[in-house]
Amino acid sequence: MELALDLYQTTGLAMLLYALGSYLVKKVDFLRLCCIPAPVVGGVLFALLNLVLHQTGIVNIAFDTTLQSIFMVWFFTSVGYNASFKVLKKSALPVFIFLGLVAAMQAMQNVVGVGLAGAFGLDSRLGLCMGSIPLVGGHGTAASWGPMLEKMGCESANVVAVAAATYGLVAGSLMGGPVAKSLIAKHGLRSTAKTETADAGERMVDKDVYGKNIMTAFVLLVAAAGVGMYITNFISRFITLPAYIGPMIVAIIVRNLADSRGVELPLDEIDASANVCLSIFLSLALMTLKLWELIDLALPMIVILALETVMMFFLAKCVVFRIMGGDYDAAVLVSGFCGFGMGATPNAMANMQSVTEKFGLSPKAFLIVPIVGGMFCDLTNTTILGVFLNFLG
Repeated sequence: MELALDLYQTTGLAMLLYALGSYLVKKVDFLRLCCIPAPVVGGVLFALLNLVLHQTGIVNIAFDTTLQSIFMVWFFTSVGYNASFKVLKKSALPVFIFLGLVAAMQAMQNVVGVGLAGAFGLDSRLGLCMGSIPLVGGHGTAASWGPMLEKMGCESANVVAVAAATYGLVAGSLMGGPVAKSLIAKHGLRSTAKTETADAGERMVDKDVYGKNIMTAFVLLVAAAGVGMYITNFISRFITLPAYIGPMIVAIIVRNLADSRGVELPLDEIDASANVCLSIFLSLALMTLKLWELIDLALPMIVILALETVMMFFLAKCVVFRIMGGDYDAAVLVSGFCGFGMGATPNAMANMQSVTEKFGLSPKAFLIVPIVGGMFCDLTNTTILGVFLNFLG
């Protein structure tokens, strides 16, 4: 039996799955503590159901995912609006040191992934789908690069990347806190930051202003995406990069021109719009996964991801901790490094929060990680992936 869902039905199902995922995240402690996004929960559950339906021959479902790429581009455009060089100047040296460590980690993840994929006789490009695409990029990057690699002839790239990203979210969350806590205990580290207090007054929200700002935020996202596609099309003549790179560049330019002229952009509303775009994009991407394509790749994936995890553990504990100063702030940074090195920035923030709640504040860590994770991590990852991909042909 064949069941074809049109654009509206596909998107409607995706939203219902998002609602289901949100409910489960609230009810299941493990999902909440590991910062598993609601679209991931709902989408993966439906993908598992679809696997059963496909394997038993009950029904084959066809989806219209036209909106998936659109919301993907809009989300990544929002990342560009967070790249403020004015903010970067506040703590440039430790930020760049930490960014250098992240970039080195991204390259190492791809070396391990590509090398072992070749050893298993797989398409070497599939190794990128078990390297920095999912492990640093998370589900957003996985679901954008995967379809692009499949169009280039790399079979099962999308399902492998998203599956690896799901593993990374859990592994990064489980690894970060314990590693940091062991370093704190071993070296007798203590927080030197003073507890800050703030008034708990409620902020009145002008609904008319908020509505106008939301509209402005969407204008900025959509306009930057439209103009940026010209840049993407131009760059694509020379190297292979995802569609969102041009829109990100335009957003970065607009943000820093606004900063230089003292113009305030509706950044909170841009972030809110971005969260909507990401939720829709991920729900669509994950629910349409063809998990039956993973059956023959199970052993290579287990081996590669296990080695990636071991590498992350030793890199964080033995290298990042020492280079970032070997103090309490460095230990907290290690927990964040594990979080978005295996998963995503929200995992990094959650890891650091769990450590600081028990051992004390670390303003330095909470300044560095959001800047690197929110501003530059995707840019360095895209650049490194572009180099690997063009080298592999």
